[in-house]
Amino acid sequence: MKIDTNTYRAASGQKVKLKHWATAVDPLYSDKGDYEQRLGAQVERLSELQNLLYAHNRYSLLLVFQAMDAAGKDGVIKHVMSGVNPQGCQVFSFKHPSAQELDHDFLWRTTQCLPERGRIGIFNRSYYEEVLIVRVHPEILKAQSLPKETTRAPAIWSDRYASINNLEQHLHRNGTRVLKFFLHLSKEEQRQRFLARLQDPAKNWKFTADDMAERELWPKYMQAYGEMLGATSSKEAPWHVVPADDKRNARLIVSQVIVDTLTALKMSYPEPTLDAVELAAIRKRLKA
Repeated sequence: MKIDTNTYRAASGQKVKLKHWATAVDPLYSDKGDYEQRLGAQVERLSELQNLLYAHNRYSLLLVFQAMDAAGKDGVIKHVMSGVNPQGCQVFSFKHPSAQELDHDFLWRTTQCLPERGRIGIFNRSYYEEVLIVRVHPEILKAQSLPKETTRAPAIWSDRYASINNLEQHLHRNGTRVLKFFLHLSKEEQRQRFLARLQDPAKNWKFTADDMAERELWPKYMQAYGEMLGATSSKEAPWHVVPADDKRNARLIVSQVIVDTLTALKMSYPEPTLDAVELAAIRKRLKA
């Protein structure tokens, strides 16, 4: 049964209060085998669509993933994109900005990584960090050396939302389809996943002291995420609030959104450069 992804889409121009959005829903699969079959079918279909996207060469796709720590961004990317040709897909993870990046506007570093026509680009975190972690940690804003008149709250956040919306509308007009996913994890599920990391020596490296410090700021992050989602979800570049307590559900939802979006594009394979007679003659020669 096809997933109704509209259930998870944040409406354009409406406020988002994340406490009203579920972090867990009933399983979208009957058992592990059913999940694997469903995801496998989506991965196969996505592979076909990616080949068509590359051949058509008129559109590109940008996937943006944002979430709190341990929400499963890496796992979603790994499982959903497992069948895509690596030559047609690039993944970028944006960490602390470099000195060079700080000397440019906040959209500069991610703009360098936008996908070419025919390709899929994935941002594991993105320019949205500039209205999330920067908002929760105002000391980061000070390091950006901006003119004082542009850094007054709350105007700076509404200005940045406007810049982001303008960028995404510009991308849409030029053939880049932007899909944004917020993996909505509960604080309790994060606690359980943190504990699992600490109990598994092979995963200890994933945990840092900063993870606990950020967890203490959960209410501030939820407020920042909610305002960001409401201000930047648009028809051209929608946000999907994906319940992330069940990793399998999250992967099925994300894969369905991507497949639906690519399927809706009017794409076709280019016409062959040789006509039917010429192709038949070449086939005959090759079989001789």
